Amino acid sequence: MAESWATSSGTLAEVFGVDLHVEMGGGRLRAGLMDALREAVRTGRLAPGTRLPSSRSLAADLGVARNTVADAYAELVAEGWLTARQGSGTRVAQRAAPRRPQAAAPRSATRRKPTYSLVAGTPDLASFPRAEWLKASRRALTAAPNEALGYGDPRGRVELRTVLADYLARARGVYAAPERIVVCAGFVHGLMLLGRVLRARRVREVGVEAYGLDVHRDLVSGAGLRAAALGFDELGTRTQELASASAYKGLGAVLLTPAHQFPVGVALPPERRSAAVDWARGTGGLILEDDYDGEFRYDRQPVGALQGLDPEHVVYLGTASKSLAPGLRLAWMVLPERLAGEVAEAKGAVDWSCGALEQLTLAEFIASGAYDRHVRSMRLRYRRRRDQLVSALAARAPEVRVSGIAAGLHAVLELPPGTERAVIQAAAWQGLALQGLSHFRHPELPSGRDALVVGYAAPADSSWAGALDALCRVLP
Repeated sequence: MAESWATSSGTLAEVFGVDLHVEMGGGRLRAGLMDALREAVRTGRLAPGTRLPSSRSLAADLGVARNTVADAYAELVAEGWLTARQGSGTRVAQRAAPRRPQAAAPRSATRRKPTYSLVAGTPDLASFPRAEWLKASRRALTAAPNEALGYGDPRGRVELRTVLADYLARARGVYAAPERIVVCAGFVHGLMLLGRVLRARRVREVGVEAYGLDVHRDLVSGAGLRAAALGFDELGTRTQELASASAYKGLGAVLLTPAHQFPVGVALPPERRSAAVDWARGTGGLILEDDYDGEFRYDRQPVGALQGLDPEHVVYLGTASKSLAPGLRLAWMVLPERLAGEVAEAKGAVDWSCGALEQLTLAEFIASGAYDRHVRSMRLRYRRRRDQLVSALAARAPEVRVSGIAAGLHAVLELPPGTERAVIQAAAWQGLALQGLSHFRHPELPSGRDALVVGYAAPADSSWAGALDALCRVLP
């Protein structure tokens, strides 16, 4: 009777064993193999406990006799470099790691990592819905067509764009169609693409809010566009000035956060929303709408997206960074019909930036209702955090006025004039990371009010009380 395949050719583990790169010198094969293995272990390239290929597998890879490898293994076991046990195979022995010279400590003192952080902009990462996400991932992968694993449409997976169109229309009042949506790797990536398109359209200036993230202003400038500061007051951006102020005549686009301005925290009033749309219609300009944490509102009716007022003059940008986690690198743009092709072309011929499996998982996560459930759950959690912050301030710092708390993941704490820098420094001494409102002020603005921008979403439950206590201690 003929021998079975396994006994004539070796077991599957032997035939399809682990790969091992061996740098053998000249001379005798066994001695060269032993020297190469010793050197790999001595330098740490093969760590203690690493399993080596079977003698049959390594001999086949090297094109030498099996006995050559078996004899080399046996001698290295005898020398203590390797170990061999029945059922465990041949492994690198647990030898002391070679001592390496330590780099001299820098003379300058390193900055101590803060004990607590109330820096705005990060959600509660510990509450990421891992179990539900895993279920959605399994369902999405099971149902995914083979072509989904290819390079992909630069606009993103059609499954995600279709689900997003329905969700955004229902939850944010966005006029969306799958062919108008381009998936991107975060808001910053989307702004980069729009900067290229605007530059190609000969736009030279983009109006940005007086308070905002410097990275957004830098991206606009990096695209060869001037980031001009727009007028601002306690109600938000003074969009009614766009049509009349001579300083704004050269604007081709404006970047706004109308649902919940970051970082001041106000919602753009209806008349100013209308004024922005009127400006875009009258000049042919574009409104770039950053829907910053618009899904998290607490004490007011939902404020819909500005895009619903005029889908042909507003680019809507949304992201999963605040609702789920920034590490997913998933965001989306809902574009006017005339821009959709240009933005997709700017992204490239293939979707190199957003993984297809993550897109399919998010599509399934939204379609199953898990996304809505997660947002509602986090809305309650963040509201409790906000209420605890307000209560602590009322009890221990009653002179501090709190604003911007009707929505979002942060609050603004008003400070006496001239005290912001001192409070930030005092917080650092307490091991508390904080940001002042001046950190977000446009460089064209010479001065502004003193305040703190306090993010209350990210701290772990175990450190939340300590962070609140440290905050209250440094307030004037």
